[in-house]
Amino acid sequence: MSDDLLKLSGMVISSEPIGEYDRRVVFLTRERGKISAFARGARKPKSTLLAISTPFVFANFYFYEGSKSYTLKHAEVIDYFSNLKQDLEKVCYASYFAEFASYYGKENLREPDALNLLYKAYKALEKETINKRLIKSVFELKLMQINGEYTLSPRTPAGKATTYAWSQVLETPIQGLFQFTLAKNSLDEFEKGVDYLRKHMVDQEFSSLKIMETITKS
Repeated sequence: MSDDLLKLSGMVISSEPIGEYDRRVVFLTRERGKISAFARGARKPKSTLLAISTPFVFANFYFYEGSKSYTLKHAEVIDYFSNLKQDLEKVCYASYFAEFASYYGKENLREPDALNLLYKAYKALEKETINKRLIKSVFELKLMQINGEYTLSPRTPAGKATTYAWSQVLETPIQGLFQFTLAKNSLDEFEKGVDYLRKHMVDQEFSSLKIMETITKS
């Protein structure tokens, strides 16, 4: 049966109810960028699509490709990110990462770098080997670089450690990111620099970012 279906490697970045039992799911995929698909009956308690049509699931997804839409049929799950989902603050960060990735996502364009970056950011969040604020700023800066919207150095006041960290993020392959730390003062500078860049490069407000900021400040 799978031979007749379209196989795409990707991540669920959003999911919303449609009708009584269905879901409309948005994926960031390696092969076709951002796509949306219907998950028929996914909201039924015993549906095989229930678990695989929720945010943050990373898998090989199988779709029926119609003339105007995709329909999700099944998946080979690689990671549910279950540990991440047990922490409200981490969920807020992950939701923002997904929304930011969705902003840059394009249909019918390969997105291997953006997908790999999102996956690595979720892994870093789940393990929390470095500060979540740093994970966020590194993710934002690298995704903006992938999409050609970045500067070679901060445009806000920054010391040597901050400037060096900035250049390292730009020069380091995705697989090597999220492996350094910054002292509080440098982290504050780095975060302010990335926030400034995002506000000047991105013409959209992110609801998940506002929620994340509210949760982390409470």
